[in-house]
Amino acid sequence: MYTKDTERSLATLAKSLLSGKTPGSPEETAASLRQVIRHSDWRYYIQDDPVLSDQEYDQLFSQLKKLEETHPELVSADSPTQRVAQGLTKVFPTVQHLVPMLSLENSYDADDLIDWDRKAREISGLAEIEYCIEPKFDGASISLIYENDLLARGATRGDGVQGDEITTNIRQIRSIPLSAKFSDYGIQQIELRGEVLINKTTFAKLNEQRAAENLPPLANPRNAASGSLRIVDPKEVAKRGLEAFLYNMSYHTMNDGIAEPPAIQTHSNTLAMLWQLGFRSPAREMKVVKGIQAVIDHCLDFETKRDDLPYEIDGMVIKVNDYELQDRMGMTTHHPRWAIAFKFKARQATSILRDVEFQVGRTGSITPVGKIDPVPIGGVIVGSLSLFNEDVIKEKDLRLGDRVLVERAGDVIPYIVKSIADLRTGEEKDIVFPKNCPVCKDPLFKPEGESVWRCVNINCEAQVVERMIHFVSKDAMDIRSLGESNVRKFWSLSLLKDVPGIYTLDFEAISKLEGFGPKSISNLQSAIETSRSQPLHRLIFGLGIRYVGETTAKTLANSTEHLLKLADYTEEQLLALEDIGPKVAGSVRQFFLNQDNIHMLQKLEELGLNLKGNTGSRSAEGTLSGQTFLFTGTLHKLKRSDAEAMVEQQGGKILSGVSSKLNYLIVGDDAGSKLEKAKKINTVKILSEDEFINMVQ
Repeated sequence: MYTKDTERSLATLAKSLLSGKTPGSPEETAASLRQVIRHSDWRYYIQDDPVLSDQEYDQLFSQLKKLEETHPELVSADSPTQRVAQGLTKVFPTVQHLVPMLSLENSYDADDLIDWDRKAREISGLAEIEYCIEPKFDGASISLIYENDLLARGATRGDGVQGDEITTNIRQIRSIPLSAKFSDYGIQQIELRGEVLINKTTFAKLNEQRAAENLPPLANPRNAASGSLRIVDPKEVAKRGLEAFLYNMSYHTMNDGIAEPPAIQTHSNTLAMLWQLGFRSPAREMKVVKGIQAVIDHCLDFETKRDDLPYEIDGMVIKVNDYELQDRMGMTTHHPRWAIAFKFKARQATSILRDVEFQVGRTGSITPVGKIDPVPIGGVIVGSLSLFNEDVIKEKDLRLGDRVLVERAGDVIPYIVKSIADLRTGEEKDIVFPKNCPVCKDPLFKPEGESVWRCVNINCEAQVVERMIHFVSKDAMDIRSLGESNVRKFWSLSLLKDVPGIYTLDFEAISKLEGFGPKSISNLQSAIETSRSQPLHRLIFGLGIRYVGETTAKTLANSTEHLLKLADYTEEQLLALEDIGPKVAGSVRQFFLNQDNIHMLQKLEELGLNLKGNTGSRSAEGTLSGQTFLFTGTLHKLKRSDAEAMVEQQGGKILSGVSSKLNYLIVGDDAGSKLEKAKKINTVKILSEDEFINMVQ
C-alpha cells in the first residue's frame, strides 16, 4: 500500500505537523493530517508496527478534529474523525446481502478432503486443481459493501440472506478502512466477506479490566467479538479492540469500459489486492498449492502451529483458486462446491476433578456438575462441566481428585473424556449420588428404564424457579424483559413465588431496585401484558410438561376448545392424536391429574391469559391440506417457526419425528439422523429449503 519513499515522506510530514507547522490552507492541512493518521492506523492495526506514540497520535487526531469543527465544510465521510459516532444506534435494521452468505461444507480428516477433491475434479474435468488455503477464523462473520471507494455498509451474517446493518459499529474497527482505492482496479462496487475477532492478548486485557470493574468475565474471544458488534453505543464498541480479516470478494461491478484486471481473477490475487489496499486479509497466512495431498500436508502442519497465532482459529478453509473454475463448479442450496472447511481436532486439556454439585432442573431431573481446576481450552476457561447422570459417572469410573481429560466437542461444549487412572494416588474418593433432593430434601425417584434421578416434588423451589425461567423464554410466552437473571432476583427477594405471580408483580417495589428505572418498568409491564394474549400452544409449551415440545404443544392446542378440557382426556384419547406416543400421553395425563396444576391454570385464566384452543380454527382446505411436514437442520432464508406457520396456514400439519406418516422432510444445513431415517422410507419426499419455498408459493 505504501512505498518506502511514501512512508519517509509521511514521516517527515508527521514531524512537521507535530511541531505545529502546517502546509498552508485549512483544506491542505486537513488533507495532510488525514494522510498521516491513516498511515499510522495502517502501521498499527495492519502491520502491527506503529510509527507514532499514542501521545503523538492523539495530538494529530485532536488537531484534525478541531480543524473540522472550525471548518465543517472540510469534513469527509472517510475522515478518521468520523469513525466514532456522536449518538447511540437504537436499532439495527435488517438488510439484504448482495450475494447470500452460504455455509461451508465441513471435513474432519484426510479422507474427507480426498473425496471432496475427487468430486471437484469430476465436475471440472481437470486432473489436478490449484487450491488456496487460509486459516478459518473463529469470530463473527460480516459483510462489507464499498461504493466508489467509500465504505457504504456493514452487516452481520444473519441468516445468510439478510443480516443486521451495523455500519456505525463497523466504522469503529480501525483495521477496516473507511475508504480504499478500488477504482485503481476499475471496481465501482464490491461486497467483501470477513470475520471480526479479538486477539488473545486484547481479550485477556479486556477481562482484566472487567474484573477491576467488578464485571463478569467474557466467555471467549468469539462470543466477545460477536456481542461487541451489537453494542448500541459505538464508543463502547471502539473500546473493545476489535480486528477484522477480510477474506473473500463475493460480488463486484466494474466501472464502464474497464475489463477485469488479473488482480481479481483468482482468489489469492484478490487477497493480495485487499492487503495492498490496506485491509487485514490473510494474504500472509494463505498458501497456494496444486493437488489435494499438498493441501492435506499444509493443513496438518498448520494445526501444529495453531497455538502460536495471536488469534483463535478452528480449522483451515480450502478454496479453488481460479474464479472462472469456481463459477463452473457452482454451489448447492447449502454450500459452494468450490470450497470446504477442514476442522481441527477437538481441543483437549487435563485437569483435576475437585467436586461435584447436583443441580435440579425444571422437570426435577438431577444433573451432576463437575467442578475442575480452571483450564483454558480453545480460548475458553473451563471450570465446570456436566457429568450428565449417575450411569456416566460409573461408566467412566470418575472419582473426586482424579486427573481427567477434558474436551470441548466442536470447540463448544466441554465434557470429561475419561479419568487418567494411572495417575491415581489412592486418595481419590468415590462420587456419592444423593438419595434426597439437594434443595427440598424429598426422596429422589429413578423411573424404570431411565438413567436420570428425579425430584418428584413439583413444589421444590429449584423446579419452581426453573419452570418460571422456561415459562418466560422466547419460544414459550416470550416475556423478553423478564429473563433468567430477573426471575432469580425477584425470587430471592420474595417478589415472585410462582408462575401466576408473574402477572401480579409489585412494580412499585421493583422500581426501588437498582437498575429498574421508569423505562425498564414500562418495558416489563408491556411484555407481560402482551403475553396474556399469546396463542394456546405457547402457553402449553411454557408449562414445561415433560416430553411436550413446540410441535406437540401445537397438536394439543389444536385438539381442544379449552386447555382445562384436556384434564378429561384418557391416555387412549391422547394417543389417538397426531404424533403422540405413550410417553407423551402418560406425561400429559399425569400433569392434569395434579390438582396443583389445575389450580394454577385456573388462576392464569382469571389473570387474563388465553386458554382457548384452536379446534376448528385451522382451515381444513389449502394447497397443503392433508400433507405432513418436518424440518431438520439449519434454514437460511426462513426462520423455523415461520416455515412451520406457512405449512399450517395452508392446511398442512407439522410432525415431530420421521415416520411412515410423514410426507415431506425439508432439509437445511447440518441435517442429522432425521435425514438418514427419511432416506429409508420410500414415501417420504426430501426437499431443500428453496424447493419448499417454491412449493408453498
